[in-house]
Amino acid sequence: MFHLLIADKFPENKLALAQNMGIGVTYIPEASSETLRTLLQGKHALFVRSTEVTATSLENADDLMLIVRVGSGYNNIDVDEASKRGIYVANCPGKNAIAVAELTLGLLLAVDRQIPKASQFLQAGRWEKKRFSKADGLKGKSFGIAGWGQIGQAVAKRAAAFDMEILAWSRSLTPRLAAKAGIGYCASVEELCQRSDILSVHLPQTEETKGLFNDRLFQQMKRGAIFINTSRGGLHDQEALLRAMNERDLRVGLDVFFREPEAAEAEYNHPLLHHERFVGTPHIGASTEQAQLSVANAALRILGTFLQEGVVLDCVNLRPDAPVPCHLSIRHYNKVGVLAQIMNILSRAGINIETMSNTIFRGGHTAVAQMQLNRTPSDEILQEIESMTETIIQASIRTGHKLSTPQEE
Repeated sequence: MFHLLIADKFPENKLALAQNMGIGVTYIPEASSETLRTLLQGKHALFVRSTEVTATSLENADDLMLIVRVGSGYNNIDVDEASKRGIYVANCPGKNAIAVAELTLGLLLAVDRQIPKASQFLQAGRWEKKRFSKADGLKGKSFGIAGWGQIGQAVAKRAAAFDMEILAWSRSLTPRLAAKAGIGYCASVEELCQRSDILSVHLPQTEETKGLFNDRLFQQMKRGAIFINTSRGGLHDQEALLRAMNERDLRVGLDVFFREPEAAEAEYNHPLLHHERFVGTPHIGASTEQAQLSVANAALRILGTFLQEGVVLDCVNLRPDAPVPCHLSIRHYNKVGVLAQIMNILSRAGINIETMSNTIFRGGHTAVAQMQLNRTPSDEILQEIESMTETIIQASIRTGHKLSTPQEE
C-alpha cells in the first residue's frame, strides 16, 4: 500500500481527506530532521512545512517517491540530495500569498507607528502619547518590492491602498510588465534600494539570492528607511542589518531570521531583537487558518494527481528545459513490446533518452512516441527502427528546427 508521512501540523479536516484517499497515512506533527531518518522507512510520500529534510533524513528513504513542501519556499529540503535519489520535490506556490501580504503590511504599520512598544507601555499603565506621536506616515512614500511573484503582487495591491508609490524589481519583471501593472520599474536591486523609502523582500532563497541584502545594499538605502523581510532569513545578512540600524537609522520589520529554530517553541536570541527600531514575529507569515487550508488543499491535489496520473504538479527539481541534439518521433501500432524494442536499439547504439512521452490515438490502435535524445541516431539506426514494419508506421528526427526523415534524405 502507498504510504504518506505527514511530518508537520496539518489541518484536521484535511487530514481526514488524506486518510480517505485509499492510502496509508502516518501523522507525526512533532517529527524532526533526526527522527525522519527512521520514520521514512517504507514511506512513499512526505508532507512537510518547517521540518528540515536533510541528506541524513533521506538515508533510509528507499521507497520515497515524493516530497511536498506544504507552503511555497522549500529551502528546508535538501533538493539536491532528493534529486540524486530520484525523488520528486514539489511546493504549493502562491497559496499563502494573501496571508504573507497581510503580515507584511502589519509589520510596516507596526514599525512606523511603534505599535508593539506603545502597547507594552500602555499595558504597563504608562500613557506615553508624546513619545509615540513621531510616526512618519505612509502616504506618498515609495514602497519598493524585491520580487514580483504572487506574494509580491499581493503586497503591491495592498500597499497601493495606502497611497504609496509602488516600485519593483525582479529578474522576470520588464518595463512593459511594470507599466501594465501600473508600478514603477527598477532595472536592478541597487536602484530599488536607492529609490525606496520602504523596501519589502519577497524572493525565493537560492544560491544567487542568499545573503543578497548585505552591507553594500544597506548602505545604498535611504537613511531612516524601513526594511521588511517576510520571505526567508537567509536573504539578509543579519549582522549587516544590525550595523545599518545603528549607523543609518534603518527601521526593520522581520518575520524571518538567520538560523531559525526548527522547533515551534525554542530559545532564540540576537542583539537585533532588542533594538529600539525593530519589530518582529516568529515566522508566522503563512500562519492563518485561511492560508493553512489553502496550502493543505494544494498539497493533497499534488498527491492525488501523482497517484492517479503519475504527474507531479509544481515540481521544483526537474531539470530545466535545455536544448537536446535530437527529437525522435515514432508513429507506431499500439502493441506490446514496441517501445522496448526501440529502446534496446538506441541502447545498443549508446544513445540515451532524455525525456519521453507516448500518446495513444482514439480507438487504441496507434500511438506516437516522442523522445528527446542526447545525440542524433545514424541513418542505420533509423533504418533499423523503420524495418520493424509490423509495428512501426514512421520514424522521423528533428534537429533544431529542421525535420528530416530517411526518405527525405
